Amino acid sequence: MVAVDESIWNTSDFWLFYDNFPNFTGLPPSDGSSSPCEVDAEMLNRYAVVVIYVLVFLLSLLGNSLVILVILCSRVNSSVTDVYLLNLAVADVLFALTLPIWAASKEKGWTFGTPLCKVVSLLKEVNFYSGILLLACISVDRYLAIVHATRTLTQKRHLVKFICLGIWGLSLVLSLPFFLFREAYTPNNSSPVCYEVLGKDTAKWRLVLRILPQTFGFVLPLLVMLICYGFTLHTLFKAHMGQKHRAMRVIFAVVLVFLLCWLPYNLVLVADTLMRTHVIQETCERRSDIDRALDATEILGFLHSCLNPVIYAFIGQNFRNGFLKILATRGLISKEFLARHRVPSYTSSSITIPSNL
Repeated sequence: MVAVDESIWNTSDFWLFYDNFPNFTGLPPSDGSSSPCEVDAEMLNRYAVVVIYVLVFLLSLLGNSLVILVILCSRVNSSVTDVYLLNLAVADVLFALTLPIWAASKEKGWTFGTPLCKVVSLLKEVNFYSGILLLACISVDRYLAIVHATRTLTQKRHLVKFICLGIWGLSLVLSLPFFLFREAYTPNNSSPVCYEVLGKDTAKWRLVLRILPQTFGFVLPLLVMLICYGFTLHTLFKAHMGQKHRAMRVIFAVVLVFLLCWLPYNLVLVADTLMRTHVIQETCERRSDIDRALDATEILGFLHSCLNPVIYAFIGQNFRNGFLKILATRGLISKEFLARHRVPSYTSSSITIPSNL
């Protein structure tokens, strides 16, 4: 590790050049040409990253399009949870459409201009926030249906539509800073990038823009999910509702996969924030470790957009049944094949849970 004078880390000059070398995450590593730290110019093999982005794009587009198709074709029997999952699939499709652009920028730098920079950055953030907010709403819906045995949202479908509109609106608000401040520009001795331009107090504003969305768009919805599912599980186990245990498997799997994909990235963001605010000491070694962790965990987060359809296919019996029914309706499989392979269903919804649970 390179020896560094501790006073350097607190100077405004350091933060100025520290923020002049952006990366894809929007969280700048040190500039090797100006920084007192030696930094690897390429944290991860960019060709491997490009391949991952393309694969995620193809799988996400195909899988989530099938999810949307199955839910829309089974909308008469769909549950409130299915409405939320439909919106989740739409968010994943919108995000997947941006992945080829990010992949190209990894290879050639950002050559698409400021307008597209703003749009794809907005879609990335909206996908994340809408995802966790929709999962929080699902947890509340299951809590009300199972713990309090109420069907309010199920019986009044228009309420669910307004809730979904509210989620999209809140996600847009939380993502708005990226749309407002991101621009396409070329730092010194670097390729063009898509990054926030915040003026003189870059470090301070970046902390504000990070802490507020993380609090309202991640921490609070996560607490809601933990509390609601805690009470829901307690009620299910106490009542020995075996069938309802099975019906909840898809939802628990969706939540678990979301946390496995996005929680590491957000924990690294917390560590980076603590280091920027000098709660923990910043060193060249820690800076390098966090930069690598941000790159790796963000790829894990992007992978999430293609995983939900896999969960539905392997765990959700009704999703498989709905998909086979669509194939039979279109004449792609015979009714005899459908009868042989149709799995007996314990729910009435298209993917997950009946509305009377």
